[in-house]
Amino acid sequence: MDNPQAICDGGDLDCGSGLLLIIKKAMDPLSSGDVLEVRSRERTVAEDLPAWCRMVDHEFLGSEPGDNTTRYFIRKGSNQAELEQDLAAAKGYEWSVRVQADEDLTSKVHSRNHTFMVGQPADFSAKVQAPSAIDYLLGSLASCLTVGFKAQASRRNIEIDHLEVSLKAGLENVLFHMEFEDVGSPKVKLIKGTFYVSSPADEEELEKIWENCLERSPIYQTLKQAIKIDIQFSIVY
Repeated sequence: MDNPQAICDGGDLDCGSGLLLIIKKAMDPLSSGDVLEVRSRERTVAEDLPAWCRMVDHEFLGSEPGDNTTRYFIRKGSNQAELEQDLAAAKGYEWSVRVQADEDLTSKVHSRNHTFMVGQPADFSAKVQAPSAIDYLLGSLASCLTVGFKAQASRRNIEIDHLEVSLKAGLENVLFHMEFEDVGSPKVKLIKGTFYVSSPADEEELEKIWENCLERSPIYQTLKQAIKIDIQFSIVY
């Protein structure tokens, strides 16, 4: 397949985390019978993409190895649902969790097919029964930035050798939260840290991805409205 009518690059995304929306957007302007080339480095796409094509009446034409990627070829079918409907469904998606009080001062969080424990916010021990809500807050921000950066880099075919984020946070007055004092605020006053990335890519290109990552991160953009966030971007060689 040397002459596809369009090409899209899904990087490391799988079919359940955004690749299908990328494919649908690239497929929408094509005519029935046109061929789309999909480039991906995610191994599960080899099995999931043909199954999706059968379900939506596209013709899966096969695959072949590319440069650090696999090239998949899809012939557009004649009876397709509107892209706008799929995008509208994505925009209207809502996350939901169910939380139960558990033994001692812990809670049990049920999120889709996962369950995890959360401990009390103010626990200063090195070892705890369960991570606190503050731990999960920092972990949520760091994970959102890490996965977001990697996803954006992969879509630009940029190789990332290593990513690591180190974050710290303190409360304005933890004693108010613990009811030892009656004045002050229990809110997080500052989140600070460093985002480390190692990559052979150009520094300017990596910095552009970082700025775009911050701009498009739901957790960062939400938290920065209420908390001062100071994360240094560091390229490590």
